[in-house]
Amino acid sequence: MTPCIAPSPAGGKAQNQCISRLAFRHKHCGTITPPMGISHYIKDIGRGKQGARALSREQAADLFGQVLDGTVTDLEIGAFCLAMRIKGETPEEMAGFLDANRARLNLLPASDQPLVVLPSYNGARKLQVLTPLLGLLLAREGLPVLVHGTATESSRVFASDVLEALGIRPMTAIEKIADGTLAHAPTGLLSPGLKRLLDVRRVVGLRNPAHSLVKLMNPSAGTALVVGSYTHPEYAVSMAATFELIGANALLLRGTEGEVVADARRSPQMQGFIAGRPMLLQEGVKGTLPEVPALPRGIDAASTADYTRSVLAGTSPLPASIAQQVEHILHLASLL
Repeated sequence: MTPCIAPSPAGGKAQNQCISRLAFRHKHCGTITPPMGISHYIKDIGRGKQGARALSREQAADLFGQVLDGTVTDLEIGAFCLAMRIKGETPEEMAGFLDANRARLNLLPASDQPLVVLPSYNGARKLQVLTPLLGLLLAREGLPVLVHGTATESSRVFASDVLEALGIRPMTAIEKIADGTLAHAPTGLLSPGLKRLLDVRRVVGLRNPAHSLVKLMNPSAGTALVVGSYTHPEYAVSMAATFELIGANALLLRGTEGEVVADARRSPQMQGFIAGRPMLLQEGVKGTLPEVPALPRGIDAASTADYTRSVLAGTSPLPASIAQQVEHILHLASLL
């Protein structure tokens, strides 16, 4: 990602290319609209953690929409990402980002039953990524399940790798997900602009609001239940507030290394949301469980896929925390 910030020696060609990106054709009506840009927003959010001013939901939606549309410069995108990384997002700002994102998503057609949405963006670092196991357990109960994600780092094993090892290929077109089926949608299929923003991490080395947004978004045109996870306690508070604000149907827990599947070694707190109304589904238990099922030593895709098959076949025991998570998701889905 190379910022266009200075004219080239040959008459300012690079600068002109950069400026030309500030006019775009609206995809619905075809009119040419010159957006205001986002520099005035960066001025507000870029004053440091103590001096920054929070944006309204409408302002956040306008800013994020321009970023997703690619109508701002790479330099502005970098400034936005770094400013928000330092300041942090308020629930109102995240709601605005979600508004802008949903308006641009390639939404999946409504399924017959509530679609269970499993975002998977963290992958395996020390523990197996068991998000595919969670999804397949839910599909076996008759629910339609969507796993969406993209590789955000090059050194981890991702759910997409395990799904490939299980013979589940990624979707190449937007289509309805049948009941009892697990489908995997790459982020770029749902939103190319969002995928581009996630890839900024590979350049600047830091997370940006897109990494939080993907754990909250509902890419379905119909009724859905989003399973969200957090890694740090402060994110539990902000994610819960956002789910309430947007009226989401969701399950929120501290997952496994940022993945939405419950840690097989623990019994985390799980909180549900129906139309934004929170409900405590189970209290968390501190520390490691006294009895932990044997897990494979390898975290590679092949070993994880073998373990997944073994649990589904009943050869290996299902970890209690994942069994509890399945029951809570089934309960929430029954309320929709």
